[in-house]
Amino acid sequence: MQQPKKDPKEMRHGYTTGSCATATARAALLALITGEAQKESTIYLPIGRYHTFTIEESVFSEGAVRCDTIKDAGDDPDATHLAVIQATVSWADTPGIHLDGGIGVGRVTKPGLNVPVGEAAINPVPRKMILTHVQEVLDEYQIERGVNVVISVPKGEEMAKKTLNGRLGILGGISILGTRGTVVPFSSSAYMASIVQAISVAREAGCDHLVITTGGRSEKYGIAEYPELKEEAFIEMGDFVGFTLKHCKRLGIRKVSLVGMMGKFSKVAQGVMMVHSKSAPINFEFMAKLAEDVGATGEVLELVKNANTASQVGEIMAEHGFDQFFTHLCEACCYAGLNHVRGGLTLSTSIYTMKGELLGKADDIDEIDEANWHRG
Repeated sequence: MQQPKKDPKEMRHGYTTGSCATATARAALLALITGEAQKESTIYLPIGRYHTFTIEESVFSEGAVRCDTIKDAGDDPDATHLAVIQATVSWADTPGIHLDGGIGVGRVTKPGLNVPVGEAAINPVPRKMILTHVQEVLDEYQIERGVNVVISVPKGEEMAKKTLNGRLGILGGISILGTRGTVVPFSSSAYMASIVQAISVAREAGCDHLVITTGGRSEKYGIAEYPELKEEAFIEMGDFVGFTLKHCKRLGIRKVSLVGMMGKFSKVAQGVMMVHSKSAPINFEFMAKLAEDVGATGEVLELVKNANTASQVGEIMAEHGFDQFFTHLCEACCYAGLNHVRGGLTLSTSIYTMKGELLGKADDIDEIDEANWHRG
């Protein structure tokens, strides 16, 4: 029996890997100083409140202490939910706080991210959180010795396979993330941030032509269509078409190719730039106008207007021999995208079937053609 969906207001917020790493680092340092195992660790979150984390284990070894906590992502479907986040703290031979990543924390291998190449993938806000809380403990106990802090995630390398880290050049594990300190259930912010990172990495890799797709299947078709492009040039934008196009323009990408399927791209063609299933429905009057542009009349137009899905429209047009319809739909996607970003890009669009058959393509459009683009 399917469980009823929770009201968004009732959903639990979780805590980021950055918050967990900060809590364990603080606990491990306290244990190192006092010799006492820590049961909990209270830290101040970037959103402006305190939270107390449970410390599952404190492990003492010669000159070092490791503390563990378990990440609770709340009601957010997160690859790192229930991950064990660890911090090992030891005294250093040199002054200062020396922060690094251990097992399961990725390492940056490509430029374009907000962490330098060669460093552990601990993002700026979590890095600042860890350093601040560690320094506060040192100050509280009036200790001037240097300390080593190593953040680890035992199963992080396996978890990273469910993220975009490999594409971004973050190898060996997950990233330690979080700007708020908390995880908002079903938040889009993390995915949108990963899109911007991917565009930055592509730009730094020398890519001036990107292929943006709605998912893994369409990306596979895009890779086959543009085999000459580097791996970094292919970016899964999900439902965030307008957001991705705007950031491509902002970051200086000159050419963008959209690759996807009838359903979502029929929305793009009518000017809908957020193509989630709950966004604006397909406008079948708009689809009929495109069909009329390529010669459809009478009964065919009525069939299009009364269709249930965009795919059904495609079947109707193919069945009646209007193959040019798909090219025209691709052109409409390009015009809508250019209008959304107010020009400044050269756009192409390719639409595929679920089985990978190319239905239509429009190449290298860089000016809005108001006469041939009918807004939905």
